[in-house]
Amino acid sequence: MNYVEPIRDLDKIDQIKIYLRSRNQRDFIMFLLGINSGLRISDILRLKVSGVKDRDSIIITEKKTGKEKRFLLNDNLKSELREFITFKDEDEYMFSRYRSGKKPLDRSTAYLIINNAARAVGISDNVGTHTLRKTFGYHFYQRTKDVALLQQLFNHSSPSVTLKYIGINQDVVDKAMKDFQL
Repeated sequence: MNYVEPIRDLDKIDQIKIYLRSRNQRDFIMFLLGINSGLRISDILRLKVSGVKDRDSIIITEKKTGKEKRFLLNDNLKSELREFITFKDEDEYMFSRYRSGKKPLDRSTAYLIINNAARAVGISDNVGTHTLRKTFGYHFYQRTKDVALLQQLFNHSSPSVTLKYIGINQDVVDKAMKDFQL
């Protein structure tokens, strides 16, 4: 598995949103949910309309850890989700392969969607489905500087694991080296 990077540039995130929204609402919402929740793609793809409809928060059991997780939906995300699921049945997958909604999108297709969108807006870093989770983490940390809370959200064992995971350690090293001169 390749190591993927968070999308650090907010303008690039906006460009991806515009690109995906113009192509496919499902893909746009998948991206939006990923960068605003920090959920793993395996958990996003398993979501059903019934788990999201008319809710302020979503409760899932994480596929990887088996732990229950609850996350609050921000107002923008709630509005976008509400519009997206308006004509969907409650037993449908949010992100389905077919119009019937009976089969969820698979991970490899989600990867292609995210990777192609990144390439379309000029991002050359390694980007994949896990980029969504790392992007959430990177920007959450940049806004709050609360590594302990982010560590808890991600179920990581230590703050250093979390900082490495979202690429902060490498950013600090790069900046230090750039500014270092004898």
